[in-house]
Amino acid sequence: MITCLRLFWEFFKVGLFTFGGGYAAIPLIRDAVLSNPWMGVDEEMFAYIVGVAESTPGPIMINSATYIGTTAGGIFGAVCATVGAATPSFLIILLIARFLQGFLEKKATRSVLDTIKPCVVGIILSVGIDFLLSGILPEINELFTGGPSAVALPEWRTLLMFGSVFLLRCAYRLWKKKTISPILSIAIAAGLGMLIYGV
Repeated sequence: MITCLRLFWEFFKVGLFTFGGGYAAIPLIRDAVLSNPWMGVDEEMFAYIVGVAESTPGPIMINSATYIGTTAGGIFGAVCATVGAATPSFLIILLIARFLQGFLEKKATRSVLDTIKPCVVGIILSVGIDFLLSGILPEINELFTGGPSAVALPEWRTLLMFGSVFLLRCAYRLWKKKTISPILSIAIAAGLGMLIYGV
């Protein structure tokens, strides 16, 4: 019961302070997970969770909360984490719809939102670079911390998957004169992942 309440509170905070959509929530979720070892999720597992959350239907924040809640507290943990992540948005939208009609049209509100946008882009970009370095150059942290690794070697399976999907998208664009569907790209990447990492 305590775990479920803690999950609700941690993801309530994530939902409350997330601006700019699901991707902007990733740094907050990552911080909540890594600062609470009782959730049972380390950095590598979190990267997998984000991959699964992106590949499955639904908002990435809700999918991540459900997955992490399941890991930390089973089905009840999943429910509490998911409800915690969704509650702030629900309450804020309800409040605006009920009492603050025209709130988004006000000049002050638009100014605040315009100011927040670049910050959100920076946060998303920093997380993207962090995932890129940890996925393609897994020894990079040892270089910065003076660990035993002398040279950061690319993780060949990650490079193979990235290169395969990239070349496939380019070839399809040249052949069909249009961009391949993102859904199909995700399905191809999932299939390649099962094939490459399975073998």
